Order: sequence, then structure tokens, then C-alpha cells
Amino acid sequence: MARNRTPEGSADEPGRRTPPAARTPRGSYAVGDERRQRILDTAVDHFARWGFHASSLARIAKDAGITQGGLLHHFPSKEDLLLHVLERADATEWEGFLAYEFESAAEMFSMLVRLAEHDSARVGQTRMFNVLAAEAGDPGHPAHTYFAHRYAELVEVMAGVLRRAAHTGELRPDADADAVAVAVAVAQEVAAVLDGLRIQWVLDPRGFDLAGRFRAYVERVLRALSTDG
Repeated sequence: MARNRTPEGSADEPGRRTPPAARTPRGSYAVGDERRQRILDTAVDHFARWGFHASSLARIAKDAGITQGGLLHHFPSKEDLLLHVLERADATEWEGFLAYEFESAAEMFSMLVRLAEHDSARVGQTRMFNVLAAEAGDPGHPAHTYFAHRYAELVEVMAGVLRRAAHTGELRPDADADAVAVAVAVAQEVAAVLDGLRIQWVLDPRGFDLAGRFRAYVERVLRALSTDG
């Protein structure tokens, strides 16, 4: 009786071998992604506790449950790890804010309040931003350019919305001053107030209402600037 042949192309067919790539478990990619996320999460905690300079890759790797060599496979240096941590933190909400086409100043302030609400749900990451932003005042800090660019872009977006709102009549134009300078000054003040409230909140997350305080502030700003008073 003739023996049944293995279907052509099967990994069991005599003389044919499945290429190594085809035998690689799909789960290996998921494992790598999970390990990478675990490193980033651990780095957030370390940078929040000790800042950039006092944090060590060896300690981050140990707390992430991997070797330092394993960490360096994903992030070649501490500076590279820091920038990936910051980029991941901004990858959703803040990037969405900066790219959004606001129809009014009220809509912009409403989204800023939602971002404050989001910050109040992630104390570790908000604490990390406070620590690193303070450190980055040193021009030699690896995050200096990142934070300088982030604040400049934030102020530019807010000031542009405020200028358009004055042009459309939502906000009153200031006839006695340079409209551009006024818009920039208000935007810088809003950014500074939000940062200051974040600092107070991480000192007392349960007792300080970050989003509520910021909402009350932007409502006062809108009343002061609006044509309705």
C-alpha cells in the first residue's frame, strides 16, 4: 500500500525545513513590549523620587526585574531612557491638545481642565514632571531642550487661540496694548498657574483639588477677558 505523503509545504515534509523566522513565537514580540513598558513605568517612579541625576540604570533595571544589560538593549543610555519616558507621557493627551483646532477660548480652557483632571489620576507621572522640569532649568540637563520646547509650544498654541478669540469678539480686544504681547502674557500665566497647582497637588493629592482649583481659575480669566464681562 502506498504511504500517504505529507502535504506539500508542511514543516514535516522530508527535505524541507521551516525557516527560523517562521518558527519564532509571536509571543516574543509581546514579551519585548511588556518588558519595555515595565522599564518605562519603573523609570517614571525613579525619576519622580530621585530626579534624573540621582537615579541609576542599575537600580531601575533591578526594580524592573531585568539585568542592566537587558535594559540597555531597549534603551542605550540613561538620557535615551529619560527622553522616551517624557515622549510617552506626552504621546496622547498633551499632543492632542497641541494639535487641536480650537473654535473658541472657552473650548481651549475646557480641554486644559480635562488635562488637569487627567493629571490628578497619575500622581507618579505628575510628580516626575515637577521634579524634572525643575532640574531642567540647568541648560546642561538632558531634558532642558524638551521642556523649553514644550513650554514654548504650549504658550504659542494658547496665545494663538486667545488672539483669534479677541478677533472674533469672544474676548475683548485690548486697545491700549499690543494684542500679541497680551495674549502671550496670559498664556504664560495660565501655564505657570497650572504648574503651581500641580506642585501643591502632589504634596497633598487627597486634600487638594487640582482640577477644581484650575477650573475656578480659568473661569475667572474668561470672565475678566470676555466681552460679556
